[in-house]
Amino acid sequence: MTGQAGQGKKPRPGHRKVAQWTRDYERLPGIPDEFIAQDGTPREVWTRFFEAFGAMAPVEIERRFGSADRHLREAGVTYRAPGEIADRIWPLSHVPLLIDESEWLQISAAMTQRAELLEKILGDLYGDANLVASGAIPAAAIAGSSEYLRAMRGVKPPGGRYLNVYAADLGRGPDGRWWVLGDRTQAPSGMGYALENRLVLSRAFTDLYKSMNVERVAPFFEAFRDSLRASADRDEPRVGLLSPGPFSETYFEHATLARYLGFLLVEGDDLAVSGDRVHIRTVAGLKRLDVLLRRVDANSLDPLELDASSQLGVPGLIDVVRKNGVVVANMPGSGVMEARALLGFLPSLSRKLLGEPLKMPHIATWWCGQKSAREEVLARLDNFAIEGAYGGAVPGFPGYSPVLPSQLSPSERERLKAAIANRGVDYVGQELVQLSTTPVWDNGRLAPRPFVLRVFAAATPDGWTIMPGGFCRIADQPDARAVSMGAGARAADVWVVADKAVAASTLLPAVDNVRIRRIAGWVPSRAADNLFWLGRYLERAESTLRLIRALSVPQRDPGKGGATGQQSIERIQRMLMIWGATSLTSRSQPAKIAAQALQGEEQFGSALSLVRSALRTATSLRERLSPDAWQVITEMAERLAHEVEDDDDVVSAAELTLQELASFAGLAQENMNRAAGWRFLEMGRRAERAINTTRFARQFASDEATSDDLDILLTLVDCQITYRSRYLVGPLLAPVRDLVVLDPYNPRSVAFQVSALNDHIASLPTLKENGLMERPQRLAVALRSSLVTGEASEIHTKSLFALEQDLLTLADSIGLHYFPHGASASRPEKLTGLA
Repeated sequence: MTGQAGQGKKPRPGHRKVAQWTRDYERLPGIPDEFIAQDGTPREVWTRFFEAFGAMAPVEIERRFGSADRHLREAGVTYRAPGEIADRIWPLSHVPLLIDESEWLQISAAMTQRAELLEKILGDLYGDANLVASGAIPAAAIAGSSEYLRAMRGVKPPGGRYLNVYAADLGRGPDGRWWVLGDRTQAPSGMGYALENRLVLSRAFTDLYKSMNVERVAPFFEAFRDSLRASADRDEPRVGLLSPGPFSETYFEHATLARYLGFLLVEGDDLAVSGDRVHIRTVAGLKRLDVLLRRVDANSLDPLELDASSQLGVPGLIDVVRKNGVVVANMPGSGVMEARALLGFLPSLSRKLLGEPLKMPHIATWWCGQKSAREEVLARLDNFAIEGAYGGAVPGFPGYSPVLPSQLSPSERERLKAAIANRGVDYVGQELVQLSTTPVWDNGRLAPRPFVLRVFAAATPDGWTIMPGGFCRIADQPDARAVSMGAGARAADVWVVADKAVAASTLLPAVDNVRIRRIAGWVPSRAADNLFWLGRYLERAESTLRLIRALSVPQRDPGKGGATGQQSIERIQRMLMIWGATSLTSRSQPAKIAAQALQGEEQFGSALSLVRSALRTATSLRERLSPDAWQVITEMAERLAHEVEDDDDVVSAAELTLQELASFAGLAQENMNRAAGWRFLEMGRRAERAINTTRFARQFASDEATSDDLDILLTLVDCQITYRSRYLVGPLLAPVRDLVVLDPYNPRSVAFQVSALNDHIASLPTLKENGLMERPQRLAVALRSSLVTGEASEIHTKSLFALEQDLLTLADSIGLHYFPHGASASRPEKLTGLA
């Protein structure tokens, strides 16, 4: 056994438990390990951790693990593995990666040096190009990279830096020292997940976290946020985080960072170039954006000058950067430093530009674009791992993993040799190394697993600051050579452990002269669109569920089976079919129709499909929804996805989901700030409720309505109690019509919804400065006037149909006015001035 933990140690509290956990823990042969040092003894920082950990009872440990897992589920912390379309719950390891403070100081110094070196190289490559001219960097090593953007040649970065944030993937080398496995200069990901890892684990193990004196990460994020704001050319700048959108593998991280740092989460379609500035499309028109933290690859940023097929970028953005009109972090073109072809030149460049050797080595790399390196790689091919020189897949081979020549078939090996010989610039040979390991909790014991540590550096006016911790990815298999967040991988929090107590920190400002605000600014058009449709989807789902319940409940009461009752049931069935909730005809059993309308995955109007549509829409609003609101929507989707067994299950599922919809409405009513975002959510709900209530009235309060029809209508709009408290007779046509359509005091009536819509529209910005009513307000005022002056005796089937069409027109006009789509659409910025 290599390095059995605890040998020769005096027993301490929890020591026996630790010995039991680690009894079979062994370093993998020839592989460095975080728990067991090179000399075979446990590292002191891990001993401290496990002794404190072991002081907890097993049931308490499991409870803490469960708490962490539950938080991840309830908060909806997700990711998407490459090539997948479904989100996965974030796989967090329950044991953090521990690094001693003294060792971390060495890592920080090396990262600071490396970040500064790459910054200087970028400045030369896009500036005077002396390094290429002098031969310090071969021109082919730069020109072969698609990340070297000629459009940025000679452009000085607005804000003064090419790299605002830098990251490096690290692992322990065979000698026990940390090595750089790769540089991340394009748009480094992982900071948001590192933050979420810390929040989850520090809450699950609060006492342990404090007792271990873990360095806080909040000061790093504060410095990063403040440096981005300071890079703008005006006070109180607008900062946006540019995301590819909800289909991005790391969209949750984008939303987390935007919410935590107070930035606007935007997509390319949210932005527009006007003059020499970039603006964000809001419901109040264009508003200037000063800083753009990008999570979109540089080639996709501007379809006019870069990749013309990109739909993720902003036409004209590169020209604005040239004119110093917006700070883009990181500067477009900075991704060229991720090329593995450059690794072999960094040691000499460090001595040339910084006057000192690299403080941290990286994997020995031979770029096959040079004759001597190519010949050495071909001569000792089995001793190398072959990688693409400029990132991504190895040319000619599938997947993104290194190609190991020793494991190839003879024909594949010859094909690889020929490719390297013919076009060596596309390949590098790297020394064969295996990742170092760290302990993970595996069925009640500790086991070593390979990991990669990503460390982040942020540029500030006072120099580089390093996040005390990072983003750790752990492989599930002990023989991994690379780790990506796919199947079997997990993440871990990274604790930098100090000898003394660490002061608590926060992102709250320490100064007292902060300008007081009561609103956060106008909501982006895309977010308003999503909020509007989130409200509509949820209200549509509620109406469908009420129909399902009205159809299902009478089936459990044989006394309701008269002829007229059957006609009413057939009307419900017909509505569900017209709404796309079921494909079954009225000849089918009502129970089958109700079950399909509840959870038919192929039915676009089923309750399950509508709630899933709401969930997809909510995914684009992660930075604007509270964890409670998100949890309600996800729980509804999960419940409706569970297969029902009988009629009682259908009714139960419908009623529980209706309760959750009421909970969401309560959260929106009580917890959301009364700004434009809340108004658009409310407008969506009110518009959809008015439309559906009118449809209910048209079907069940028609000129030929029976008492059963009217009774069902009162149930569908939840007005049975109100009606009975007002009238001592059974349902009659005129009183029911008045209550459901015209009554301004009934929160379920059409008139009430229209009145609320009028109030919301009147509070929104005016996009035309001509003093005239804009179309949404004009339609809403006309509708309210007709309902205020209307009488129940004047309502008939045709007028209800006309009212429904007017409501649909109003809903459409809101969308067309505030968040139109399409390149030729008349967007709000065409109607208003710029700010």
